[in-house]
Parts: sequence; structure tokens; C-alpha cells
Amino acid sequence: MSITGQTTDTTRRATEAERALPPRERLVRAASRLFYYEGVRAIGVERLIAEAGVTKATFYRHFAAKDDLVVAYLQTKDAYYRAVAEPLATGHPAAEAIDLIFEAIAEHARERGFRGSPFMNAAAEYPDATHPVRRLVTSHRDWLRTLFRGLLTELGHTDPESAAGALLMLYDGAMVAGHLDDSTTARTTLLDAVQLIRSRG
Repeated sequence: MSITGQTTDTTRRATEAERALPPRERLVRAASRLFYYEGVRAIGVERLIAEAGVTKATFYRHFAAKDDLVVAYLQTKDAYYRAVAEPLATGHPAAEAIDLIFEAIAEHARERGFRGSPFMNAAAEYPDATHPVRRLVTSHRDWLRTLFRGLLTELGHTDPESAAGALLMLYDGAMVAGHLDDSTTARTTLLDAVQLIRSRG
């Protein structure tokens, strides 16, 4: 997984290359950079417009409000995580698939510039559980839980529902530890815990 790790020069070059992209995609890419590194509430529409190189009219032609762009930003992250995890889940035996998914998570958390889960970061800024942003966060977590439960069921775990919840909590913890703790130690702890959970069935 890789949603971070660009140097300032690389980011500048990427921004210049994005000028040829459709305006909506430029806005989503600008939002992805700014929201992830600086927070959603800290970034206003004017900053997004300037970063994407579009007019205010163009912004509102594609997004009725900034929150709609927040949803679009998280949808791209959700699609990316799925594109990484689902081939691992379907292309390997269940035990190996679980290990490979968490190895990818551990490596993701070690990337330069990693600032935790974009979903948890956004959820912290949207306390209303009925808000579209929070509903998308919930949808992402439901997908992960279902993915884990399916693999554990295939593995023959005696309590796949409970174990899937434990793996989801490990995922959450990995996102926090990768940002706040020593990433190498966090990786070892994570992978050891995953193997313990999946083997207890």
C-alpha cells in the first residue's frame, strides 16, 4: 500500500502533471494531499481551488459542498485499499492471505509521511455518526470485517465473527502505532498478534 511518501519535489511535479487531468480528478487529488496531511477542517474551499488550479464555479459544478469532496476523497482511499487487499484474499490460501494483508498494512504504516488511517482521521473530525463521511467510514470498516470473517471462516476458525473483530482492532491499532510508535517494533507486534488470533481457531 502507498498513499504517502512523496517528497516536496515529487509532489510539485505531480501537481504540474495533474494540470492536464479533468477538473474533478484534480480536485480529488488536491483534497487527498491536503486533507490527509493537514486535516479536513483546516482546509477551505479557496485552498482546494488554488491547489487544483480550477475556478470556484468549476468546484461547485462538481461538488455542492466541501463535504461532498471529503466523501469523494475517502471513496478513492476505500477503492485503493480494496484493490490491494482483495486480490490477496482471493489469490492465496486463507491463512497466507491474512498474513499477506497484514504485512501490506504493516509496510504501509512504515511509509515516509504516514499519518495514520485516512478513515479514522476523518471520523475524528465528523462526530455525527449519520453524516455521509461517517457512513463511508463505517462502510469501509464493514468491508474489512467481512473480508476478515470470510477468510477466517475459510480457514475453519471456530469463532470467525469474534476473531474478525479482533483483526479489525489490530488493523486500527496498526494505523495508530505506525504513526505514533516505532514502526519496526509495531510491525513485529502486529504480525505476531495476527498469527496468534488466526491460529486460535
